[in-house]
Amino acid sequence: MQTQLSEPFLATAQGQEADAILRTCVHCGFCNATCPTYQLLGDELDGPRGRIYLIKSLLEDAEVTRTTQLHLDRCLSCRACETTCPSGVQFGRLADIGRDVIEQRVKRPWRERLLRRLLRMFIPYPARFAAVLRLAQWFKPLLPAHLRKSVPARQKSVAWPITDNRRRMLILDGCAQPALTPNINAATARVLDKLNISLIRLQNAGCCGAISYHLGAHEEGLNFMRRNITAWWPHIEGGAKAIVITASGCGSLVKEYGHLLQHDPDYAEKAARVSAMTHDLSEVLAQQDLSVLKPATGKKIACHAPCSLQHAQKLPGAAEDILGKLGFELTNVPDAHLCCGSAGTYSILQQELSQELLKNKLTALQSGGPDCIVTANIGCLTHMQGASRIPVKHWIELVDAACA
Repeated sequence: MQTQLSEPFLATAQGQEADAILRTCVHCGFCNATCPTYQLLGDELDGPRGRIYLIKSLLEDAEVTRTTQLHLDRCLSCRACETTCPSGVQFGRLADIGRDVIEQRVKRPWRERLLRRLLRMFIPYPARFAAVLRLAQWFKPLLPAHLRKSVPARQKSVAWPITDNRRRMLILDGCAQPALTPNINAATARVLDKLNISLIRLQNAGCCGAISYHLGAHEEGLNFMRRNITAWWPHIEGGAKAIVITASGCGSLVKEYGHLLQHDPDYAEKAARVSAMTHDLSEVLAQQDLSVLKPATGKKIACHAPCSLQHAQKLPGAAEDILGKLGFELTNVPDAHLCCGSAGTYSILQQELSQELLKNKLTALQSGGPDCIVTANIGCLTHMQGASRIPVKHWIELVDAACA
């Protein structure tokens, strides 16, 4: 693709990155075949190829309107197009750059600005998010039906195991997950303890930065990243072997810290090291001797592979392989590459499309008659839980129960 980006923008690091990404696109359109929004809407501008043209025009200083913004907003950032693309176009990065620029050039209606601001004010802060969630749970019976089903039942926090293993790893608590499903990381700690690994959790490490960054507040997102690196660094220097992430959406961003902070003189080197030692939980277990874990019996499950795991982190089948080795019977899931519609804040900002994707995903997951659906990302879990007729859990919770 030939480009003529505006000279001032091309002089920036972000401009040079965008130009390089645009030039890798050969207009083939293979990406549209696996784009969830293109499948639903059939509009070229709601597929990756069309969005690339819109971003190119935006960065070349062409006139842009709310229509351009709408088509970029409808993108899930699922990155299925990256898995399909024969040219290796890094569409996820290009979309983030495009959104950052269009936020500066096209003013949103006040209601949209307010909602996005509220999401950034509450979700990334665990105490604030927990308070809002508890309030919604208390008044759940009084809420309209469509809101009631999106409020999960309250889960009690469970005790972590007391461990003292030689191998130590850090774990990211995150922002929403501790309030929504506090047992996920506790279950992870119990399973890893059986494999002689102790997990270290830190109160001053929290949101990975994805909420702010993907909503166009890049500097705010980068500050969350810097905070986490600062919190982890003494333990990394003290010998921690890895950073374990149980929410694949967070993991996909933490693995990009090195790239996103490469021009920060104070954090570039540290960020690169953090990214290099960050692993999804499935990657950690894949390297262990799982024979010490009790095999499962008689449990038929459907495994939902989050986009952030299979497309962003390039780990298709990672959790499925582990579950299969432990004796779980996995059902076939049609169109497993398609997004469930959660996509961070997408389920709130694009409710109609999100619900269509959710309906299709649950139909596919339940088609094999499983006893339970498992996933590897808190956003997907919460999104599916409210509409599924069978239980939805994080896959490590099933492994933990089988080991009990």
